This record gives sequence, structure tokens and C-alpha cells, in this order.
Amino acid sequence: MLQAWFRIPFWQRVLGAFILGGLLGVVAADVAVAMQPLGQLFIRAIQMLVAPLILFAIVSSITSMQSHQRLGKLAGKTVGLFLITAFIASAIGLTVATLLDLAPAVELTAGEVRERDIPPVSQVLLSVIPTNPFAALVEGNVLQIITFSVVLALALNALKEKAAPVREFFKSGAEVMYQITRYVLELTPIGVFGLMAWVVGTHGLEMLLPLAKFVGAIYLACIIHIVFVYGSLVRFGAKVSPWQFFRAILPTQIIAFSTSSSFGTLPSTLKTTTEKLGVKKEYASFSLPLGATINMDGCGGIYPAIAAIFIAHLYGIPLGFTEYAIIMVTATLASIGTAGVPGSAMVMLTVTLSAVGLPLEGIAFIAAIDRIVDMMRTATNVTGDMTVSLVVAKSEDMVDESVLTAGLQGEKTPEQEMHAQKQQ
Repeated sequence: MLQAWFRIPFWQRVLGAFILGGLLGVVAADVAVAMQPLGQLFIRAIQMLVAPLILFAIVSSITSMQSHQRLGKLAGKTVGLFLITAFIASAIGLTVATLLDLAPAVELTAGEVRERDIPPVSQVLLSVIPTNPFAALVEGNVLQIITFSVVLALALNALKEKAAPVREFFKSGAEVMYQITRYVLELTPIGVFGLMAWVVGTHGLEMLLPLAKFVGAIYLACIIHIVFVYGSLVRFGAKVSPWQFFRAILPTQIIAFSTSSSFGTLPSTLKTTTEKLGVKKEYASFSLPLGATINMDGCGGIYPAIAAIFIAHLYGIPLGFTEYAIIMVTATLASIGTAGVPGSAMVMLTVTLSAVGLPLEGIAFIAAIDRIVDMMRTATNVTGDMTVSLVVAKSEDMVDESVLTAGLQGEKTPEQEMHAQKQQ
């Protein structure tokens, strides 16, 4: 029985669970909502991995790159490409929202929305530095974990041979965490089924109808960004077929769509990027946690741009070229500053609305369907993380071509085949 299950390609198992969960939510909402514990089990298992995985992966990554000059070059290329895609994402969001008539077909009723405080810039900068790195690990404060991991890795590199045993410890620890990740990700079909059943069963289709144009605009802009922007980067920057690339990363996109969390998807993103796209672990372990933190094309680029124009339509407030420019710049900066956890895009939307003088009360009209929108936003973010990692890795000769070729063709390398047989 188990052998038959594992013979089905992983992406087919995940896609099948995704479809079945959605159908159950439409056909039997009460039963579907009761499936929530299956999804929560999967999310908790992933959350268990995130903090130690980031710590071990980043330290192992940086200590394997002894040259600080090369590390700086890789970081510069990665962040630069994140900024470029964020700017394009906000431009696409503005264009789609401008071309479509986003005025709702029926009168909307404001829903309840929790007030979110916007911390000052000084507080944001201070919060990056952990006062207690162990507390940061316990609380899962990813920005602080990344900061501590980078400082620790740089110190280990500076000490050279004196710190060799500690470097080996983190290298072995990273391999252990990768193995635990492989175990947990086998739960993906079960988790995706439970999450999709719960989301569709809870929200239903009737909640989407009054806001169908808004939801449709978000999904359309994200699809355009994924297909044309990321597809072009993969085609011309990495010399890889976009179709094969998207097929290889589909299971991770579905996990991102289901969990609505870039950090929650990180274990799968790492596995796919290294084992399907052939990006070497020493770079992927650095770029992907960084991307999950600052690369938010969907949450910070596309979403605030479209939401701002939707709320302007709602209140009958005209926007000119200056307001569009402010939205574009603010949305681009927001895509770098939005944390990769569900719902935090609301904070950045507040910043964008304030920048152009739109009423913050408008958030209440779209808060109820934020989870539905967040699913597509997160899938966009995670796709961008893998795209940038592959393109930069290709430019720096940090891709295992045999792994990439096998991954794009849906095959396994001999080493991966042996590992899979051992697991069975």
C-alpha cells in the first residue's frame, strides 16, 4: 500500500489533495471544516522546523563560503534582484487595478478588522537585534535569528581553525535538519487536503461574490507577475524552460498557497531549490531565508497597489499621477519590509493608504477575505524566492547541472534514487 502511494509522483499527490480538499469544502462545508486539525498538524510540524533550520542552514552556508567578498557579491545580487522584481510587481498591480473597473457591484458592509500599530523605523531597526538569541529561537523571531546566525557565522570564519569543530557541528546539524525536513514534507498531501477543505468550507463562495473583482484583480496581477516576470527571468537569466521550472516547483507553490506563510513554506522551498533546481546548499541556505523575510512581491508590491486603488474607488476619491507614483514607491519599499507571516500585509497596506491620504477605514471592507487573497500573494512570494535563487546561482556557477536537468525532467539523480529506496 505504502509502496503504491510513494510510486505516485509527489507533485501529483499534492495537487490531488489540493483539488479534493477544495471539492469537499464546496460539497460538504461542515465536514470540510472538521478537517482543520489535519492542516494544523502539518503547519505545526513545519513550524517545528523553521527556527533550527534557519540557524543551522545560514551558519553552515556562510561558513562554507570563507570569502567575505564573494558573500557580499552574492548578497548584493540577491537583494538587488529582489528590489527590481518588487518594483515591477507594484507597477503590474497599478496597471491591472487601473485597467479594471474595481467598483463593487453591490454595496459592501465593513467587517471587523483589528487595529495594527505601525512601529517607527527606529523600533524596526532595533527589533532586528536580539537581546537574547535563545529567546528569539524559542519565539520564532526570524529576523533576529537571521541576524544572530550571520554574526555567529562571521565570527566562526574569523577564528578559522580554532573554530573548526563548531563549524563541523553546524554543518552536520544542517544535514540533520534537511533530513527531518524530508520526513515532515511527506505529510504535505494530508496537510494540504486539510487546509484547503477548511478554507473553502469556512469562507464559502458567497463571501467572495461582492469582492470578486478585487480578488480577481489580485490573482490576475500575481499570475501575470509569475508567468511573465519570473518566467522571463528563468528563461533569459537561468537559460531554463519556464514550463519545466514551474512544473518542478508546483508542490512548493501549492504548500505556499495552502499555508499562506513564506516562513512556513521555507522547508519545502529549500528542498525544491536544492534537490530539483540544483542550487547549491551553501547559497540556497542563505538566499531563501533572506527571501522569505524581505522578498514580498505579492504581499508588499501587488497587494497594496491594487487595494489602494480599490479603496479609492470605494470612497469615490480620484487619484492622479503623483498618487500613483507614491503608491508605487511605497509598495516597493513595503515588499522589502513585510514579514513573511499570514496577515502582516495589512500593516504595509496601512502605510500605503496613509502615504496617499486614503481612509484607513477602507481596510475593513477587504479584511474578511484577506486569507483568500493571502494564499495567492504567498505563492507569488515563494515563487520569487526560488526564481531569484536560481538566476543568481546560475550567474555565479553555483548550480549542479545534473540535479537541475533531472529535476526539470521530473526524474531523480542516482543519489536521490538511492536515498528514496532507503526511506521506503
